[in-house]
Amino acid sequence: MNADLLIKNCSILTSDFEINHGQNIVIKDHKIVAIEKELTQIYVAKETLDGKGKLVMPGLIDAHTHTNQQLLRGRISDEYPMIWTRIMVPFESNLREEDVAISAELSCLEMLKAGTIGFIDAGGSYMHKVAEAVETSGLRGVLTCSTMDTGAAIPESMKTTMEHNIQRNKDLFDAYHEKADGRIHVWYSLRSLITCTPELIQKVYEIAIASGTGMQTHMNEYTNEISYCLENFQMRPYEYLESLGVLDKNFLGAHSILLSENEMDLIQKYDSKVVHCPISNAGKGVTKSPSLMQKGVSIGLGTDGSAHSGLSLFDQMKVFKSLMRAFWGVPIFDPVVMPSKNILEMATLGGAKAMLQDKQLGSLEVGKKADMILINIDQPHIGPTHQLTNTLIESANSNDVADVIVNGRILMKNREVLTLDEERIKYESKKAMDDLIVRAKI
Repeated sequence: MNADLLIKNCSILTSDFEINHGQNIVIKDHKIVAIEKELTQIYVAKETLDGKGKLVMPGLIDAHTHTNQQLLRGRISDEYPMIWTRIMVPFESNLREEDVAISAELSCLEMLKAGTIGFIDAGGSYMHKVAEAVETSGLRGVLTCSTMDTGAAIPESMKTTMEHNIQRNKDLFDAYHEKADGRIHVWYSLRSLITCTPELIQKVYEIAIASGTGMQTHMNEYTNEISYCLENFQMRPYEYLESLGVLDKNFLGAHSILLSENEMDLIQKYDSKVVHCPISNAGKGVTKSPSLMQKGVSIGLGTDGSAHSGLSLFDQMKVFKSLMRAFWGVPIFDPVVMPSKNILEMATLGGAKAMLQDKQLGSLEVGKKADMILINIDQPHIGPTHQLTNTLIESANSNDVADVIVNGRILMKNREVLTLDEERIKYESKKAMDDLIVRAKI
């Protein structure tokens, strides 16, 4: 039988987060067609990877990032508030199309080298350039436009009418949704509840439903966001959205840190999805992840973009485990308040659920898309180990990712990215950052 790719003699992370050794994976027509210890058929593959000393696991999914902010790396740490008005607004309002193009390429490059196979972008300017970068890189991307029509701290250049907001996102949807062999999906979004009128919120939801796609926004990230909803609507953010009729299973609330008990019940009731960004969130509060897990809420992990933490989900997983153990585990002496397997699930299947694509992505199963990473586990900081799933969280890092496969295509082989010109991107990114510093006066 013919195949596109054969991975021989590897270890795999199973769908129930156990480790199976000595496995062979067969890929054909973008999908996994066999995972077997002893192949029951003879496969003639166009390409073969030697999996000895490597663990194959589902590719990581960054369920909340900002590709527009890649050139802000290192600028906002150790800054006093308000970072949004003093730094981020001047930066974003001065972005040019060519800046977004190189920022998106650099984002895709960093994600590939960190074992991330797909991401959900919170939206920004010139999102067609992000779509082009996704198409070229071979990654998966859920993209949207940054949508704002109000807010005292937002310059007029970043706000626009409801009609124009909707049209920009509709144009992106029509041009790129399900393009690049289905790797690109386009959603509708709100930048935040503070920057969107009730009319815009309801219209965005209405169009998203009519288009059969998802909707996302930043939720319960800052105290002033909650104060805004309480002062203006006498409701907390999730309660406010329920009153507008816009909570459902296709809604994604990024961050979702400062949640009340009732808000967690609402998330559960509507089967909405949440994404935690551990490193970024740590400066604002600690997520109520154990309670959400007990309610069966789907949780994904995100980086919040390189301006906040870099794009390594391995870093996020380490920090997340420590935060959960220190904040929730220690006070009640529960050392397993957040098991490693649950964290791995959030970074893989949880991200796929956030993307509304868990039937196709997020685990290594026959019939699912061939999206996977190969980790070099034959290293002194990883092996030998009593429990590899624990060691993946405790010790593995982005540099241990040897190979990346998306849609059955090898995008990185032995740490060499095959789809992007790494040297050009690094050179052009430095020049673009230098120019932005002057132009935005940051």
